[in-house]
Amino acid sequence: MPRPQHRKPRGLPLDGWLIVDKPSGMGSTDVVNKLKRAFNAQKVGHGGTLDPLATGVLPIAFGAATKTVPYVMDGTKTYRFTLKFGDERDTDDADGKTIATSDVRPTDEAILAALPAFIGDIMQVPPIYSAIKINGERAYDMAREGLVVEIAARPARVDKFELESRPDADTAIFTVQSGKGVYMRSLARDIARAVGTVGHIATLRRMRVGPFLEEASIPLDKLVGNEDIPPPSPDLLLPVTTALADIPALALTDAEAARLSFGQTISLVDLMGRIPDDANPDGGLVRAMAGGRLKGLARLEAGLVKPERWLSPGETTFVAPPPMGADDDTALKG
Repeated sequence: MPRPQHRKPRGLPLDGWLIVDKPSGMGSTDVVNKLKRAFNAQKVGHGGTLDPLATGVLPIAFGAATKTVPYVMDGTKTYRFTLKFGDERDTDDADGKTIATSDVRPTDEAILAALPAFIGDIMQVPPIYSAIKINGERAYDMAREGLVVEIAARPARVDKFELESRPDADTAIFTVQSGKGVYMRSLARDIARAVGTVGHIATLRRMRVGPFLEEASIPLDKLVGNEDIPPPSPDLLLPVTTALADIPALALTDAEAARLSFGQTISLVDLMGRIPDDANPDGGLVRAMAGGRLKGLARLEAGLVKPERWLSPGETTFVAPPPMGADDDTALKG
């Protein structure tokens, strides 16, 4: 029986990160598709969806960088949004239809008094126009079909929520610093309700995703969309490991790094004095560093350092370490 023929992937095997400044009016997947064609790349993804209305930092992962997407999405994010009072929309942003109105316009003092309730560990109900699945179906598909969408509140972490300015009585501009899975549209909706009115997001901009900052982003129209623009250069891509730059670094000896690469664990007691101050000992990630070089990722848990993902010898691709306790010298070394 002849062996099945494996089709060679189309495009170039590019690896790395590109930080794009997404324009309004375009979905994140549309940006990915445009850049995949422009770079003629085999594999492309993104590190955190932005709504079509939103602009700002959209990290684009090429090739091996797609393996680090979960760590980018877990990173700190910073946003600025404009809240329009008196008009609630079904999408909770300016792209939706009005479903409620109010003549109430809150004072600055009322807004400032309401903000603390939305900072820290909170419970948040996502927008009905979101990608959350309910009984296997996307919430936004159900909403578009006119079905009643009920989404349960879920935990969210908001580290900073500040009133930046008040252009006029109808609008307020906020800055937010948050973790994974926080919906800005829900924050806008809920803070408006908390001050006795209704509202929606009129503009939204993301300024940071993990280690990727607004000032390093490239406007999409500088890369694609104009026949006069030459094809973008692969030299624009940042190294795969750039995605991990804001994860606390743990200094290890070569012997300790080798133990982790074999799937073994190390007691935190043995690393006293070297645990980074900003590392979370209850499940937090650290970058395992030895000799000034990144070896992989490890997790602090139950008093131990446990290997999570390890770099292949070429330091471009993450692989899973062997099962805990493996001692086979054929195991992948860092």
